[in-house]
Amino acid sequence: MKKALFLALAMTATTSMAAPFVYPAAWTGDTNTANKTGGEFRDFTISDFKTINPFTSAEATSIPGTMEVGAGLFTQDPRNDDYIPKMAAGPAVVSNNNKRFVVKIRPDMKFSDGQAVTADDWITTWKIHTDDKVGSNSYDSFFINDKPITIKKIDNLTLQFDFPSQSSTALATMSFTPWPDHVFGKAYKAGGADAIKKMWALGTNPSEIVSPGMWVLESYKAGERVVFKANNNYGGWNKDAKGNSVPYLDKYSYRVVADQNAGLAAYLAGQIDTFGVRNADDLAQIKKATDGGNLRAFLKANVSPQAQSSWIVFNWNKAGDPAKQTLFRDVRFRRAMSHIANRDAMIKLALGGLGSENYFSVYPIFKAQIDAGIAAGAPRYQYDLAQASKLLGQMGYTKKNAQGYLTGKDGKVLEFNLATNAGNTTREQLGRIFADEAKKVGVKVNFTPIDFNTLVGQLTAKGENRPFDAILLGLANGTNTWPFGVNVVPCGTNLHSYNNPTDGKCLTSQEQLMTKLFYQGQAELNTAKRLAVGAQIMKTEGELQPVVYLVGNNYHVTFNSRVGGQYDDKMMDAYYGNRDIALTYIK
Repeated sequence: MKKALFLALAMTATTSMAAPFVYPAAWTGDTNTANKTGGEFRDFTISDFKTINPFTSAEATSIPGTMEVGAGLFTQDPRNDDYIPKMAAGPAVVSNNNKRFVVKIRPDMKFSDGQAVTADDWITTWKIHTDDKVGSNSYDSFFINDKPITIKKIDNLTLQFDFPSQSSTALATMSFTPWPDHVFGKAYKAGGADAIKKMWALGTNPSEIVSPGMWVLESYKAGERVVFKANNNYGGWNKDAKGNSVPYLDKYSYRVVADQNAGLAAYLAGQIDTFGVRNADDLAQIKKATDGGNLRAFLKANVSPQAQSSWIVFNWNKAGDPAKQTLFRDVRFRRAMSHIANRDAMIKLALGGLGSENYFSVYPIFKAQIDAGIAAGAPRYQYDLAQASKLLGQMGYTKKNAQGYLTGKDGKVLEFNLATNAGNTTREQLGRIFADEAKKVGVKVNFTPIDFNTLVGQLTAKGENRPFDAILLGLANGTNTWPFGVNVVPCGTNLHSYNNPTDGKCLTSQEQLMTKLFYQGQAELNTAKRLAVGAQIMKTEGELQPVVYLVGNNYHVTFNSRVGGQYDDKMMDAYYGNRDIALTYIK
């Protein structure tokens, strides 16, 4: 996981006809792509879309997130983890003790509407993301310990990034998607944050949507389907190893389905091209279909741990219910909840035996950091109902009512509401298992799946009286350089989900320490030292238990055999996936 992040190399001169970005031939296990252009890659999602606006979107699968694929100054090479220039014309020139980066961008790049991509697009995008009135999910990415990362336009094709301190993730941070200044800049100058928030709603005509990346919106039908078409201008500066324009595909689509079971049914019927296998039952159904000749598909199980985890967070900001606020802020309660979480049963019953127990915010795929944390003594509050009862007893919950639920000195039942996103059958199973185990020790968990967008709105709400008790959700992605979330760990960030008051202040000394350690580790360029700092975050996080981490899936790969262009088997893992969509084609 060691990376050459800070090589200060001379920039090469550019000409009016600049060389394109060339996708390495090794990024596909199948180089026989002659005459393989056209066709549609068919995907699915279980939640309808909320917006087209890239500055207000917070969905994992989103319309702007799909359009921006392939757009960024640098991209990681799945063969060796190195960052290589993408929209950048070459490596960054680094100075000022690894805090200043000067980057030339490729000339001749164009948005989907034919307008040139220039330095102004990065500047405007950065300004909008860092306007707190916009509420961008990327806001925290542009600050280090509350100090801003600044971006300066040197000329139309040159950007200067100044970091307040050294950053091991500098190239990743700099690789945000540039959205068009000629669209958003005009609106922002005229109406500020309010104008931006009104832009690109779901009802906006697709012809008005401008894309910087591989795909542009073609059509959207609420609750049914979204279709993207290839951005032909992307192929002007992106080529395969033989000089052909990419992507090969004409279209990329998502079908909106009721839940993951419906997604599996559509995959088995050959109606979609890929499926995120959840458990052994999914694997068995797909294998049965392929063995029986009903489905032609590639299937490889247990490729790696997932780059994600499921967790339960308790809301510390419930001024409207002081009793619950006190309960959720008590570390003994949170440790008891971790002891209640029967992770072994969750893996067996919800994941079909194919998964990993989670106790930290670091995903299982980042093994070096996990190992460093455990070696440093990061605690794991494993399944132990007797220990859970002991901790709850210390809090005064020693008596049970006629229904078997614990009651406090005031006679009130120890209970809370737990929500997850409806349609995610795996999370629904995890929630039921947790509620069943909680009942064994006398804790009443009112578990209810609700709409995903409603759930995200509750989770990201700020204030002293946020609108939930507890939420079961998951996070994914992140960087393998520093696998701690910039908008998760530090106080005041968007997904510091357990404590998100209006002023963004920490409530505990452990939060303050984790915030300090986060920025210390982010600034550490030495891999071994950075792992050691991460281990201290894990140790503090384990002791505080601000979030009860549950389990992580294993990553399994399956796709319809009509689809080609995937990575060689050895390159597949949960971090990089199984293909670069630019090199994907329909056979």
